[in-house]
Amino acid sequence: MAKSQTNYKEVFTRGIVKENPIFRLVLGMCSSLAMSTSMTSALGMGVSVIVVLVLSNISISALRKVIPDQVRIPAYVVVIAGFVSIVQMILQAFVPTIYDMLGIYLPLIVVNCIILGRAEAFANKNTVLASAVDGLGMGLGYLIALMSISIIREFIGNGSLFGVQIIPAGSITVGLLTAPAGGFIVLGILMAVWNRWAEGKGMAKAGLNCEGCPSVGRCHAIEQAQADAKKDEANA
Repeated sequence: MAKSQTNYKEVFTRGIVKENPIFRLVLGMCSSLAMSTSMTSALGMGVSVIVVLVLSNISISALRKVIPDQVRIPAYVVVIAGFVSIVQMILQAFVPTIYDMLGIYLPLIVVNCIILGRAEAFANKNTVLASAVDGLGMGLGYLIALMSISIIREFIGNGSLFGVQIIPAGSITVGLLTAPAGGFIVLGILMAVWNRWAEGKGMAKAGLNCEGCPSVGRCHAIEQAQADAKKDEANA
């Protein structure tokens, strides 16, 4: 994509609204449900994903003409793992409380479908600047969705915000929302509202495109091979 042809505003806002990773593309569900029980853990996970997503997009875009196509996905994983390790060490050194909260879900960012998906679907085909903007937009979309879920779960479930008790514990709170089932309930409601609003704005229904999938290139290659095989059979 040429620089003069890139609409950076559209690239940035796409990840926040039109292709929101959680509400529209339904990616990163494991960490979204596990880390949304409190706003503190949601903020820590969201910021970590933003940092890794932006830096990995920039690196992969810069190396896109160097990385052999045959080892594309393994190369992406190595690049992403490097940045995840850096984020882990920084959190462990300076904010160990959040590091402990994120637990196993922090290293699992390496195989997060959002990050691998943007590497394959966008950074591998676009300039460094456009890839950085895309990563920032997608990361903010993930953070906004995660914080939206966590606000409801923590406030209604525990009566607190960022761990500060607002409503006396056990008064009018609904403890179910802090349980795994509550995560699915809140996610489902917010996803329905978000998609209803997006479709009202004329956006396509979620799930009808492959932009967020890390295997999109492989699927297209398979489809092309099948089409070529049928063409050869017809000409035989």
